[in-house]
Amino acid sequence: MIKIFHVDAFASQPFQGNPAAVCILNEAREEKWMQSLAREMNLSETAFLWQEGDVYRLRWFTPQVEVDLCGHATLASAHVLWEEKILASYEEARFQTRSGLLTAFKKDAWIEMNFPAEKESLAQAPASLIKGLGVKPKYVGRNRMDYLVELDSEESVRNLKPDFSILAQVETRVVIVTSLSSSQKYDFVSRCFGPRVGILEDPVTGSAHCCLGPFWKKRLGKNELMGYQTSSRGGFVGVRVAGDRVYLRGQAVTVARGEVNV
Repeated sequence: MIKIFHVDAFASQPFQGNPAAVCILNEAREEKWMQSLAREMNLSETAFLWQEGDVYRLRWFTPQVEVDLCGHATLASAHVLWEEKILASYEEARFQTRSGLLTAFKKDAWIEMNFPAEKESLAQAPASLIKGLGVKPKYVGRNRMDYLVELDSEESVRNLKPDFSILAQVETRVVIVTSLSSSQKYDFVSRCFGPRVGILEDPVTGSAHCCLGPFWKKRLGKNELMGYQTSSRGGFVGVRVAGDRVYLRGQAVTVARGEVNV
């Protein structure tokens, strides 16, 4: 029997944050099967995990491709392990991934994950990036996975209406768009677009905060920050920057559980 869960990550109640499917396997399955199931689930990411010694092997698939790093599906996976009592609440969740060892701790209603920092550096913006976003950036940077684009205001980020057919031409996992917050509730806002990997707009992107954390730390001089991803579902991501690591904090809610019959 293969159990599967639908979890809203970076959310304190159902139908908010970023939904992920979490599939718990008894052993590794072939990549084609995992990709097919991810396409069937049709969520931004489906996580597959199975135990290997004292760690869990964890892989993430969009409906189109496997990705190197995913925050919300990792949060959802850790949440399921504790909620289903596969791990005791005091135990650390340890995941071996394409981005190395990732860990998570349960702290009351919150989960804190230890991720690698993915710092950006100044980059030349391709024409399709500027044309696809339809705005003039204040700054453009790039890390190993994504482009980061800073705009002049939160209003500009919220009002952005990308041309996804053009943006899909940009060779990147996602395009992270961000600005300083106009609210005292959070330090910065962001939105994430990934048409090239089958995600027009990701509701809440944990892994993007591995870049956003160090970026805003440099500008605001703060190690601990709160980000708000201003998608239609929206979600808060707590960020703590510590050298070459970023600690991401969020909540999660299980919406549905079932079995895979194929």
